[in-house]
Amino acid sequence: MSLLPTLTPASLRTERLLLRPYQPTDAAVFYALLNAERRRLEPAFPRRVASVRTLADAERTLRTFAENWRHRRLLVWGIWNSTATCYLGDISLQPDSPRIRAGEIGYYLAAAAEGFGYAREALRAVVEYAFEHLDARALTLRCRPSNVRSQATAEAIGFRRAADTDAGVWHYALARTRT
Repeated sequence: MSLLPTLTPASLRTERLLLRPYQPTDAAVFYALLNAERRRLEPAFPRRVASVRTLADAERTLRTFAENWRHRRLLVWGIWNSTATCYLGDISLQPDSPRIRAGEIGYYLAAAAEGFGYAREALRAVVEYAFEHLDARALTLRCRPSNVRSQATAEAIGFRRAADTDAGVWHYALARTRT
């Protein structure tokens, strides 16, 4: 149990995107993306894919996301185009503790949304939010050695590959710089 106040879910806007906590009405598009791209997403997001097998699972997962936001356990944003008419994927920040001094970011996009810089734009927004509004000190992310796009996205934002990574997953880190 945390003595910290609950964390109010926050939406983030970029030039082309709206990142917002999921709403119950998002279950159908959330499920549709995961179901359509299950094989592609499963290697990097096995728990997410395994937990959302039906629309009812998607609804339950979104309720869990909302609860996790309030208790600072996992902050998940759906990624939408700026007019919120097209669902593109999601991005999350899993804090190391309720005080959110460090956290791990994960993200995925629909295959049709890849290659347009959306992941980079979303990642930059979440990094800024974590450092500026949550006072995080360090962020990490993981990607597979074969995921060249994700590596380029992380490096473009300033993440650097850790030297002690294993062969199956590369670890990246970004520390907050004080100005």
